[in-house]
Amino acid sequence: MVFLPDLRDLMQNHVKIIECPRDAMQGIKDFIPTEEKIHYIQSLLRVGFDTIDFGSFVSPKAIPQMVDTAEVLSQLDLSKTKSKLLAIVANKRGATDAARHSEIKYLGYPFSISENFQMRNTHKTIAQSVVTLQEILEIASKSNKEVVAYLSMGFGNPYGDPWNVEIVGEWTERLSKMGVKILSLSDTIGSSNPENINYLFSNLIPLYPDIEFGAHLHTTPTTWFEKVNAAYLAGCRRFDGAIQGFGGCPMAKDELTGNMPTEKLLSYFTSKKSVSNLNALSFESGYNEATKIFTKYH
Repeated sequence: MVFLPDLRDLMQNHVKIIECPRDAMQGIKDFIPTEEKIHYIQSLLRVGFDTIDFGSFVSPKAIPQMVDTAEVLSQLDLSKTKSKLLAIVANKRGATDAARHSEIKYLGYPFSISENFQMRNTHKTIAQSVVTLQEILEIASKSNKEVVAYLSMGFGNPYGDPWNVEIVGEWTERLSKMGVKILSLSDTIGSSNPENINYLFSNLIPLYPDIEFGAHLHTTPTTWFEKVNAAYLAGCRRFDGAIQGFGGCPMAKDELTGNMPTEKLLSYFTSKKSVSNLNALSFESGYNEATKIFTKYH
C-alpha cells in the first residue's frame, strides 16, 4: 500500500521565494545599462522563483537606477517562465504607470510604521501614506493586479519611533481592513533577530489567516540562518532574497547589512524539503550573471 503525503502538509510546507534584483540594483550609483539588466533578469526568470521583484515606477530623482523599468519590461521574454513580476510603486502616478503593463502581477508599496522613515522614503506622513495605499489598492483592483504591502521598519527603527508587536498588529489590522492580502514584514536596517522575528510571525499569522505574511529580512553573513529559521518555524512561508545578498535600501542607515542571500534560502529550504520546481543549473547561471554585474557596477 502506498501512502501519499497529505496535500495540506505539502501546501503548509511549500515556500515561495521572491527574488529581488530591483533591491540589489537600486542603490548602485553607476548606471547599469538596460541591456545588462534585461540579460540578468532574463536569467532569473528561468530559475522558477515564485516572483521576481524586477523594477520600480518611482521618481527617477529618487531612484535613478530604475528609470528604465518600462523599457526592461518591454524586452523580457516571458513565454517560458512561471515567475510572476512585481514592481515597486510609491504613489498614485507610479501605480497608474505600472498598471498599464499586463505582464506585471504585483504592485509593491513600502508602507513604513516609522514616521521618520516614511518621510525619508516617500516624503509622506503615515496618514498621507494610508491615502496613497488606498489609491493603489483601487488601481490594482481595476487592473487585475494584487498589492504587496511592505511593512518597512517592521522589526524596529533607528529613529526612536515607537515599536512593539501591538503597533505592528494594529497596522496589520488596519491594512487588512483596507484590503491588503499580502503583507511583507521588512527589516529595513537589519534590526531583526530570532526573538522579534518569532514574536511577530507567531503572534500575527494565527490572528490573520487570510493574510499571506512575508519576510523581507536584511542580514549579516553570520546571522542569516537564525533569522530564516526563526521565521520558518513561526509559520512564515514567503521569503524575499537577492543572490549573494547584494543591495538593500539606499534610504535607511548608511552602513547597511545586505539583503538575504537567495542561495542561503535555497540551502535552508532544500534541507526542509520545502522548495521545489527550481532549476539548479539556471540558478547557477543567474548566480554567475549577478557576479558579473555586481563586480562591474557598485
